[in-house]
Amino acid sequence: MDNRNRPAQWWAELLLVGVMYAVYSGGRLLARGDADIAVGHGLAILQFEETFRINAEHPLNRLFSDQPWLGVPADFVYASLHYLVTPAVLVWLFRRRPAHYLAARTWLMISTLLGLVGFTLMPTCPPRLLDAAHGFVDTMAQYSAYGWWGSEASAPRGLGGMTNQYAAMPSLHVGWALWCGVILWRHGRSPLLRAAGAAYPILTTAVVLGTANHYFLDAAAGAAVMGLGLLLTPGALRLAGRIRPRPAGRFAPTGSPNVSSGWDTSAGEPIPAQRAASRSVADDSPAAPR
Repeated sequence: MDNRNRPAQWWAELLLVGVMYAVYSGGRLLARGDADIAVGHGLAILQFEETFRINAEHPLNRLFSDQPWLGVPADFVYASLHYLVTPAVLVWLFRRRPAHYLAARTWLMISTLLGLVGFTLMPTCPPRLLDAAHGFVDTMAQYSAYGWWGSEASAPRGLGGMTNQYAAMPSLHVGWALWCGVILWRHGRSPLLRAAGAAYPILTTAVVLGTANHYFLDAAAGAAVMGLGLLLTPGALRLAGRIRPRPAGRFAPTGSPNVSSGWDTSAGEPIPAQRAASRSVADDSPAAPR
């Protein structure tokens, strides 16, 4: 495998991903916008969708809120799989397909940073937080007795202040699920893995709409962010290759190792310096008189 595609040690990758997730979580909190602005953005999105009749979140939310056997599992999926499946796919890729890990991890990180830009520029009130007159039911609050969450998204009860409820545009639930799906489809060798890769983004999209956590356009923007991240990944890898520190001086790698450093060796002469030393002695000895 090309060294440029070889992932770092597992502990270094774990540290890097941990730092990246901390930056992502902190960025979400810092990107909190004004509530009135966020509500305005949410209503504008909803009006646009209703105009073009693409507001799929309305019928799905009615179905999930009317049928607990659908709504309760959907809330569990929303509150947990986002944080379990993505790291599981990263670990699987690191262990089983290391030649593809670096590019896939870079793609995920770039797309996540683009998502943070979206949260900052366009804080958006999710459907569940709009006035009830708009026809949405917060299924996380409706079925909160079944899980660890309260009425504040998927955060555990009492920790709602640790999340930004207006970080809805784009939907990184959908974006990360799409990343997982593509990775499993492209690099999974069993039909089961590939089927899971195809189903997971579809399931996640239905869940985020049905639980009223996102608009359809949020989901579409999540997919678009992943597409843009994929386009930017090759350039990011080339840039990282240029700025990666390299050993200097006589320790710098120059291709395949040359143990003889230009000296000739022959059978019975395991140390190349033997001939060099003998030549040096011969050169320093006085010339024989003629």
